Amino acid sequence: QVQLVESGGGLVQAGGSLRLSCAASGRTVSTYPMAWYRQAPGKEYKFVARIWSSGITYYAESVKGRSTISRDNAKSTVYLQMNNLKPEDTAIYYCQIEGDSGNVYWGQGIQVTVSS
Repeated sequence: QVQLVESGGGLVQAGGSLRLSCAASGRTVSTYPMAWYRQAPGKEYKFVARIWSSGITYYAESVKGRSTISRDNAKSTVYLQMNNLKPEDTAIYYCQIEGDSGNVYWGQGIQVTVSS
């Protein structure tokens, strides 16, 4: 079992920056892909970014060039640095890990609000 706890969200003005963190516990996650998703009010979950254990990253077009996903395997933590934030980035952000045997783990989510 893997537990995920996000932190670093909050209220920021448009054009500002935030860094989200997601700390994993319960087992070693260094070999698993780690990702961020988000859900805006009244909308479905959307993929934001993923990082594989190799360090390869992949981003949604909506955040590409403005966001950087990274991981610290020693701390079992994944980060999402978001710059030049826009009001449309307002959402609850969720950390996700794809474990063994198809198990998928989610954090509880953290609110990011961007004011115009």
